[in-house]
Amino acid sequence: MKVLVLGPGGREHAIIRALLKDPAVTEVHSAPGNAGIAQDVPVHAIDANNPEAALALATELAADLVVIGPEAPLVAGVSDTLRDAGFPVFGPSKPAALLEGSKAFAKEVMASANVPTAMAKVATNREEAETALATFGAPYVVKDDGLAAGKGVVVTEDFDAALAHAEACFAAGGTVVIEEYLDGPEVSLFVISDGSTCLPLSPAQDFKRIFDNDEGPNTGGMGAYTPLPWLPEGFVEEVIERVAQPTVDEMARRGTPFVGVLYCGLAATSRGIRVIEFNARFGDPETQAVLARLRTPLGGVLLAAAKGELPADLTLDWDPRTAVDVVMAAENYPDTPRKGDAITGLDAANQRENVHVDHAGTALDGDSIVTAGGRVLAVVALGENLTEARDAAYAGVRDIAWKGAQYRSDIALAAAENRIQIPAQN
Repeated sequence: MKVLVLGPGGREHAIIRALLKDPAVTEVHSAPGNAGIAQDVPVHAIDANNPEAALALATELAADLVVIGPEAPLVAGVSDTLRDAGFPVFGPSKPAALLEGSKAFAKEVMASANVPTAMAKVATNREEAETALATFGAPYVVKDDGLAAGKGVVVTEDFDAALAHAEACFAAGGTVVIEEYLDGPEVSLFVISDGSTCLPLSPAQDFKRIFDNDEGPNTGGMGAYTPLPWLPEGFVEEVIERVAQPTVDEMARRGTPFVGVLYCGLAATSRGIRVIEFNARFGDPETQAVLARLRTPLGGVLLAAAKGELPADLTLDWDPRTAVDVVMAAENYPDTPRKGDAITGLDAANQRENVHVDHAGTALDGDSIVTAGGRVLAVVALGENLTEARDAAYAGVRDIAWKGAQYRSDIALAAAENRIQIPAQN
């Protein structure tokens, strides 16, 4: 099997690593990739968000499967163009990707499918926003309705700050979804779907804010770990039964079957499971941790999903160890990150036992690998428990340096210290 993976980041590097372990996968290509991916597979400098460019490359390579990593190509209709040309594609159609592309659409689908989620109101102007904020009260949750790379959400006790975020979205021509606040820890669950069958991966937890103790602005994610020792028995099965399967069934009923990864962003609240958001692709940085534990060959699973042939009785084989990944970001991320700084210590980190580095925002400058984005890389480690995996990941982080590098020091710490509690059911 020859596989083409579209996308430039850490998620795509993790997917490529997993594909290279699959004995049925003979060749992997990446577009546009990054400096780390280029060390593993051939990369092709195309605009992966351009349907015609993606189709031309897939045709030239005679790809047996195309895997679309990020959300932007999905919302741009890349999967539709490739599918129409006869390529098996792992990634939803443009109409199905609207589950991520519009928070309001996702709420509408959840209402139709009776999926438990936060109460919400859509606001298109200041007056509507003020009314919705007053209705739900603090903490205030305001979400940009469109794609925002994980940074379009503000959660604050400050009414004026919440209103200011809404007004900034309106000024940019957008609308906002204002929600009730959900108590309880967050859980990320990836569910692979072929349009009808749902196959869950290992639940993970990520860390959205830039600084320790969940302080500072939201980012695309600063680290993750899996599995979650504090999750109750039956949690995944309940998510499939109450969230994923009803959503996939509703999308099929609408004539827009969902083929790809349904990312269920969840809160384990005092009122039970609630959906925070859906994404239409693997999440970054959870993918780096989750796929580090996957033993089942990934290529065969993704191809079966792309062809609508996912076996209903398939169970995945997982490494019993814990995986932790820590994201290292560029100076001034998430605002205007510095680029072009030379990175040292990558070989030392990669040579550590049970540690590897997934590249995200990196590029080649002569013989040097340099920073080329906000989140630059993720150091991924496996350990017998959370403490061992954390120690290994942070040892790798300390090997690596560039000017202004930043990272959180508390990824998975609360879980390692048994400090995560699910609120008692009301």
